[in-house]
Amino acid sequence: MIADFRFAIGDWPIENRQSEIENRQETTLILQMLTVGSLATNCYLVGCPQTNEAAVIDPGGDADFILGEARRLGLKITQIILTHGHFDHIAALRAVHEASGAPIAIHPDDAPMLTNPLRSFAFWMGSLQPSPPADVLLNAGDVVRIGGTVQLSVRHVPGHSPGGIALVTTGVVFSGDALFAGSIGRTDFPGGNYRQLIASIRSQLLTLPDDTVVYPGHGPLTTIGEERRYNPFLQSEQPELG
Repeated sequence: MIADFRFAIGDWPIENRQSEIENRQETTLILQMLTVGSLATNCYLVGCPQTNEAAVIDPGGDADFILGEARRLGLKITQIILTHGHFDHIAALRAVHEASGAPIAIHPDDAPMLTNPLRSFAFWMGSLQPSPPADVLLNAGDVVRIGGTVQLSVRHVPGHSPGGIALVTTGVVFSGDALFAGSIGRTDFPGGNYRQLIASIRSQLLTLPDDTVVYPGHGPLTTIGEERRYNPFLQSEQPELG
């Protein structure tokens, strides 16, 4: 599945709320969402319209599809950024890395997952092949620059995984599997922690403006304000799950 948000985000008929979000969000970056892999992971191409350099965020499968869409848009993949190291976000990592030569960036706490299919849970899907190791370790406060116009600020959001990160630019946050529309990431995997995830979301994501558009690791887009008001996991006195 493709959702193309080049220059100005246009109509994407998933649901009325989704269209409203997109129609009022304009951006100077190239942004395309691709739903890939066996678990319908949202992979993003984020590019600079001046240089056509681009980052791939979370290549979770279907490498040929990802590479083909980059070519169709005239983008040169210069970076691969991982919001975390679980298998459904790295399944196409090796192929995209080998095809593009782009360096791989991840938080240090999740970096060991790349080379250990037991830690990434890739073995659950029958794969024992490790992914390439990280080239760049991203920490909270780092800024990833893409071409001449795009900057993504790194926020550490552990809880779904120890090294989960979110990437923030003007009006936009890529939340990985920390925050979804109406839900949050699961915390029953090794390394998951429910209380830590809720604290991460509150301190690192809900501090963003309400009209910030959330591009999650799975499912439809939402906004910070929508989740602040209606997400059942972010209301007071919720029971611990996972």
